Amino acid sequence: MPERRINTDDRIVDVIHDVGDLAASAGRKDLAARLANTRERLADPSVRVIVVGEFKQGKSKLINALVNAPACPVDDDVATSVPTVVGYAEKPSAWVIDRPTEQNPEPARREIPLDSLVEYVSERGNPGNERGILSAEVLLPREILRGGLKLVDSPGVGGLESSNSLATLAALSTAHAVLLVSDASQEYTEPEVQFLQHAMRISPNVAAVLAKTDLYPEWRRIEQIDRGHLAGHDDVPIFSVSSDLRLLAAELQDRTLNDESGFPALVAHLRREVLGRAEVIHERSAVHELISVVDQLEVSLRAELNALINPEDTPRMIAELENAKAKADEFRGRSARWQVTLTDGIADLVADMEHDVRDRLRKVQREAERAIDEGDPGPIWDQIREWLDQRVTAAVSETFVWTDERSRWLAEEVAELFSQDESDIPIHDVSDTHGVLDPVDDIAGIDTGQLSAAEKMYIGVRGSYGGVLMVGLATGLIGMALINPLSLLAGVLVGRRAYREDMGNRLSRRQQEAKTIVRRYIDEVTFQVGKQLKDRLRLVQRATRDHFGSLAEELHSSLADALQRAKQAASGYTATRDQRVVALRARIAELEAVRKAIPALPAAPEPLRAGAKPMAGIAAKAGR
Repeated sequence: MPERRINTDDRIVDVIHDVGDLAASAGRKDLAARLANTRERLADPSVRVIVVGEFKQGKSKLINALVNAPACPVDDDVATSVPTVVGYAEKPSAWVIDRPTEQNPEPARREIPLDSLVEYVSERGNPGNERGILSAEVLLPREILRGGLKLVDSPGVGGLESSNSLATLAALSTAHAVLLVSDASQEYTEPEVQFLQHAMRISPNVAAVLAKTDLYPEWRRIEQIDRGHLAGHDDVPIFSVSSDLRLLAAELQDRTLNDESGFPALVAHLRREVLGRAEVIHERSAVHELISVVDQLEVSLRAELNALINPEDTPRMIAELENAKAKADEFRGRSARWQVTLTDGIADLVADMEHDVRDRLRKVQREAERAIDEGDPGPIWDQIREWLDQRVTAAVSETFVWTDERSRWLAEEVAELFSQDESDIPIHDVSDTHGVLDPVDDIAGIDTGQLSAAEKMYIGVRGSYGGVLMVGLATGLIGMALINPLSLLAGVLVGRRAYREDMGNRLSRRQQEAKTIVRRYIDEVTFQVGKQLKDRLRLVQRATRDHFGSLAEELHSSLADALQRAKQAASGYTATRDQRVVALRARIAELEAVRKAIPALPAAPEPLRAGAKPMAGIAAKAGR
């Protein structure tokens, strides 16, 4: 990364340490703890880039080529079944995180041999994730990862793997960037285009990667077609790369071959648009934290100093501090506008979300039942199951994206109500936990309706027996045998009708059974998705409430301290006043020196989500 950025980070960390010491010496442990958390975030930045795409598109090999190491298992018959995070460490190692169980309610992290990773993260070694692995982590000493970059190899999306695509979609909100990988064998499929549109609505930084260009001579034509699919989205770049050429170039130390692989442009994008943008966001957040804390430390000192220097102006200043403190009390209470807006907004969002997911899934159910009524579902049930799973995945994904957008909008509205000063709010997503959907039973199978020749004969004979017997008895009255041409003809006609009726009854039963399975599946998905999204919205509510509540508490403490100091100064003894004024001026000068040492606020990257606006400005105005 550029040297300027590293120096800026170091200066911010030094100033955070100094301001933290000042806050601790002033008895403001809350502000000191806040800056300690800020220092930890700067010391260990985590920049997540999720690599997504359909199965066997070259996602794992792309990550291996980026880090120039076999971090992710790659083979013709190996498909990723568990998300794998590739990050930095001085010593190579591999870890897996197990799902919670009744015996261990918390996810357990354990180290595994690096060469046995394929047994945990691939469909071949861990089919259907039967081991119950939440995710895996590979740590490698690679320079591209040193700045905090973490590459996430996700399971394939699209097709029948609805749980994978939903889990991947849920993870996009927590990522700094997304790379959608598609090989150069064909243009984007409909699931890829749909997933890309969802990703652009959730993630602030999306790029497309056209892989395996060395295998397909027509890759430039495919690239142009894919650019056509992205028409209207000029901010989504496409990088055409060959992972095999990149790995071969690294082995041969051939710079020309590396340029032909297309990876230099992709690496530059990751460093400039992903790592660089994330660092700017971290820096802006840290600078805002510093300014806020300095303002709150300074307000009590200036209030006391003004009361000592200008005793005639003390009543007015105390009145202003009382008003500011009353306003801070309002922000702390449940009746505060931002609290009411947050509570009502979450309630409205939950109701709208439930209606949205039910409406979308009911449309899917009606379409499925209409298709079942138009024919025999038995012979084509596998195709119906595939179609139903894709349609349900698309409906749930759309609801998830819509809910994520609404939750962000609500957080921004609460931030605007909280204050009008400029600062950043924390990003609270609807997807703070793994997955979006608890396991739902697979769509059940039904009778295909295929009968063997023996079964058909049995149905025909069973129906024809009654016709033969009835007509045979009637013709026996005129001296004919029980089995005669007339009775046989009647048996054939009656048997044919019985066969048709039986086939019709079987078809009706299959159609009814198929509708029942569809309804049961839709009901289960509706129940699970509704529960999961409501839980996530409550996480949004709690996190937003706690964040702004802590800011209101800090402000209240600062104003209460300023008010107490002003009153004490107004009633203090004159003998020690001069000494106290000197001490206060020295303290304020120290804070001003620290304020000047705070680096200039970096320019906000675009797009940058709107932020929370703490009340430090009100505190500063009240103390002047």
